[in-house]
Amino acid sequence: MNLSTLDLSIFGIYILGVIALGIYASRQGQQTKRDYFLAGDKLPWWMIGGSIIASNISSHHLVGAMGVAYSRGFVAIAMEWGAILIGFNALLWIFLPFYIRNGFYTVPEFLQKRFGAATRTTYAVLILLTYIFVEISAVLYLGALSLHSLLGFPVVTSVLVLAIFTGIYTIAGGLRAVIWTEMLQLAVLVLGGVALTVATVNAAGGISAVTETSKDWDLILPADDPDFPWTMYLGGTLCISIFYCATNQFIVQRVLAAKNEWHARMGVVFGDYLKFLIPVIITVPALVAPKLFPALEKPDLLFPTLVENLMPTGLVGLVMAGLIAAVMSHLSGAINSCTTILTVDVYLTYFRKNASEVQAVRFGRIAGVVIIAVGILCTGLFITQSDKPVFLYLMNAYGLFTPGIAVMFLLGILWKRTTQAGALTAGILTIPLSIVLEFVFPQMPFFNRTGIVFWTCMALCVLVSLVTKPKPEAELAGLIWNKESLSLLPEEREQQRGWRNPAIWWAIITAAVLYFYIRYA
Repeated sequence: MNLSTLDLSIFGIYILGVIALGIYASRQGQQTKRDYFLAGDKLPWWMIGGSIIASNISSHHLVGAMGVAYSRGFVAIAMEWGAILIGFNALLWIFLPFYIRNGFYTVPEFLQKRFGAATRTTYAVLILLTYIFVEISAVLYLGALSLHSLLGFPVVTSVLVLAIFTGIYTIAGGLRAVIWTEMLQLAVLVLGGVALTVATVNAAGGISAVTETSKDWDLILPADDPDFPWTMYLGGTLCISIFYCATNQFIVQRVLAAKNEWHARMGVVFGDYLKFLIPVIITVPALVAPKLFPALEKPDLLFPTLVENLMPTGLVGLVMAGLIAAVMSHLSGAINSCTTILTVDVYLTYFRKNASEVQAVRFGRIAGVVIIAVGILCTGLFITQSDKPVFLYLMNAYGLFTPGIAVMFLLGILWKRTTQAGALTAGILTIPLSIVLEFVFPQMPFFNRTGIVFWTCMALCVLVSLVTKPKPEAELAGLIWNKESLSLLPEEREQQRGWRNPAIWWAIITAAVLYFYIRYA
């Protein structure tokens, strides 16, 4: 399609605005590790929640999840709302106090303090593989696919442009630039999503068209469903959600940068509300789209199809800006998380323990350039999808890396008898077990395979821990969950009086999600 002058102007102003804001933000901080990687520990709750969701929602939602909703219906929303009930709850009520109170830069630091350096390195390797092959490569591919479908840009050119523009401000400004730009990107993403939703619903016949589809809304599907069997909640969804929301540097880094623990808790709860609303914007157009476009050859092309056929002049530029906002915010978060882990958990740990603040920041920027280059190269490897929605392949990829990580953290924080040998067993075996299971049972839904690997890794971790020597109890102080972890520190309790109590707002959004699960089970 040919964009009008107005659409091109909106699109261009947005791109230039993001880069300018990112560069401006990069000049506001000091050249210290804490400032570059954690924005100086000054993030308020609304920036934490907004940036968590802005970095989380990307092209694999606007393109991939919308494609799943088109082909499979309302169940596509289960992964997003399931994160509220599982992953973000695990972060809020189990892991968050330990991250904040120990003053960590990165999530792997918890593993080192709990188990030792080997588990920290294992996590770093697994998470970097996940970021490069899933977070960066897949997002670049899906964003480029949409630009190609809508504007005819070559996919390779689109990949290069998206990666380079995002890299400029991310590498220059660190987490501060990432957060500032993510807040702008979240606003553009929501405006663009609402505009597309309204246009699609109106074209399909209004609100009645949406309510008409509600008779087919199902969040719990039969055990023999090829993609979303109810058995996925027994393991696959559990471990992916806990990994992604509670032990993932990509998400947790925003929490680590909070002003204090109250802001961190309120930020996660605010993220719950955004996590509830934004998938609705993505799913509703896809539910009514079959009335308008009943025979799309590839579900992942629904987003560009709706934009091309339904959006008026001016709003096309806004929606396209929303797509690019989703891509850039996700990429910037992934790149920043990679550079943080490479700097703190690799460079400063194994190569330059006495590096100065300036040397650490310089290495982080060099690492960012390398990560972007590797991500671009791996995008070519990622373009091997079949006619199934790409979103399902992303979940499958998460299942390959994440069971062992989830086990290391869960048992490490909940069971004091867990040993380093047990945690390493779970972490090292997660990929081999996943590959073997996929080879032996290729037709088994990937959620079920992931669940089996998760529980197998947990059993092996327990067995190995029982026959190896645990850490002395004195060394576990402040690292094992107890009921005191649910409460704020005494000096912060004044902040949560009355309606400022995070638990009240958490209860409201949790009840809303549970209502839908019960109503449409």
